Amino acid sequence: MELIFANLFNLELQHVVMWLIGGILIYLAIKKDMEPTLLLPIGFGAILVNLPFSGAVTQVIDGVTEVGVLDVLFNAGIANELFPLLLFIGIGAMIDFTPLLTNPKMLFFGAAAQFGIFFTFSLAALLGFDIKDAASIGIIGAADGPTSIFVANYFNSKYLGAIIVAAYSYMALVPIIQPFVIRRITTREERLIRMENVKNTVPRIVKILFPIFITIIAGIMAPRSVALIGFLMFGNLIRECGVLNILSETAQKELPNLITILLGITVATKMQAEYFLTRETFMILGLGLVAFVFDTVGGVLLGKFINLFAKNKVNPMVGACGISAFPMSARVIHKMGLEEDPHNFLLMHAVGANVAGQIASVIAGGLIMNLVA
Repeated sequence: MELIFANLFNLELQHVVMWLIGGILIYLAIKKDMEPTLLLPIGFGAILVNLPFSGAVTQVIDGVTEVGVLDVLFNAGIANELFPLLLFIGIGAMIDFTPLLTNPKMLFFGAAAQFGIFFTFSLAALLGFDIKDAASIGIIGAADGPTSIFVANYFNSKYLGAIIVAAYSYMALVPIIQPFVIRRITTREERLIRMENVKNTVPRIVKILFPIFITIIAGIMAPRSVALIGFLMFGNLIRECGVLNILSETAQKELPNLITILLGITVATKMQAEYFLTRETFMILGLGLVAFVFDTVGGVLLGKFINLFAKNKVNPMVGACGISAFPMSARVIHKMGLEEDPHNFLLMHAVGANVAGQIASVIAGGLIMNLVA
């Protein structure tokens, strides 16, 4: 009996705090349906890695190093960036770029909504973070979990756990954050603007050539983004080529599901109490919110600027969809449009800006890597 309860003496308050944090993430995933595919495994992993001498993570016991299974998974799938890249194949296979191809000007919104990345990068550096850590924190504004993991791991940031939690938590909070921000920087008249829907037809050859051209262009503009954009576009090419239907279905379902399970619980290795419960972690959570807010502001302000000169006005709310939280942001903006006017259908424009944001966020990540490396 003494042996059974001996480990209780190794338990510290900070471990219990991390259990509570893990429990909150699990609650949000189950009760509030907030990014459950990731918040649930991350939350459970946070509890797992904060059990003293659990064996889940590498520990030194009586001078003997015992390698933890989660560290093995981390080295096999995250340290070498394998999991995020494989996940991008699945994301690419799930994206239909037709709304963007029918309205290419949505690319500008995708670019504008990356403003939060560079603003937060600068702010984090001014607050005293190392330049590589600041770059890793800024990429939370990509609103894209795999990109955040890829960039933070590339810079070997010691705040990887906090960055991942912030990235996925704020992605889940998009339905709360974006409406709050948008209503404060737009007028009701602007939110009522109707946009003419373009005929949603694109030749198959264009859909096939698009991922190839984007990969080439991105590779020239931001060479370090090639791995990310290349895997994303490869997944989309599998979808659009029309001769790999079985692979396309696998890439859309089984592959991302499997990788997401492993990714979620593996990143928890960076949520051990001694690394996670720091002042820097809470600063990162705050900076992550700043990144999401300024992403939204950047996209909306571009829409307002365009309306100063354009004959056919754009609804500035669509600009907020330029973040990479696909398709959540597009649904949020479409819903906001219907709340203002039940006959204002912004979905296709919103989706176009949203998929543009997926591309722009990856390229922005590559630009950050080029800039700081």
